[in-house]
Formats: sequence, C-alpha cells, structure tokens
Amino acid sequence: MWKIVVGFVVFAVIMLFVIMKAGDQVDMSGEKHGVEATHVPESAAAPASGASAAQ
Repeated sequence: MWKIVVGFVVFAVIMLFVIMKAGDQVDMSGEKHGVEATHVPESAAAPASGASAAQ
C-alpha cells in the first residue's frame, strides 16, 4: 500500500514540475481541426533546398 502512495507522490511532484516550467504554454484541448488549427510553414527548409538545387 505504501508503494502506491509513494508512486502517487512522485507522479504529482513530476507533474507539478512540468506545469511550473511550462507555465501557460500547455494546451490540454486535444487535436485541433478547422480555423483554430495553426500551421507554421517551414521557412528555413525552403531556401536551403532551393539553394542546393541551383548548384
């Protein structure tokens, strides 16, 4: 029984640490579909592939 309590305490401490480090950046809403989904284009990969193809 004491192992369950110790395991819960360890898990709680780890989760509190993660929450404190992430701050308000944690998104717990799940998958996003539609307008609220954000897509960031890979701008760094495009010039690198274009420059290597020109050579």
